[in-house]
Amino acid sequence: MSVLVEFAMFPTDKGESVSKYVSRIIKMIDESGVEYKLTPMGTVFETETMDEALEILKKAYQQLEPDCNRVYSTVKFDIRKGRSNRLIQKIKSVEEKIGKEVKK
Repeated sequence: MSVLVEFAMFPTDKGESVSKYVSRIIKMIDESGVEYKLTPMGTVFETETMDEALEILKKAYQQLEPDCNRVYSTVKFDIRKGRSNRLIQKIKSVEEKIGKEVKK
């Protein structure tokens, strides 16, 4: 099974720039070993189970909880049985159809 998660999580009580806080979350995801892609508007990662995905989200919140009084988050899931490596495969599928690599 493949659980693709796209999410953004950041404090709303720490001013205009929150990269200091977001970087804590990205470091945790990187150290977890799951495949992920950081984007300007959020992060996409892939796990094999919903429990693993929810654990990553819980740990993301725990990175902010100690010193952030208000945290905003959006989360989207794409769950598909019998598939894996969709973080890469979904992009390749589109690239094949348009005949070129998508700008990165």
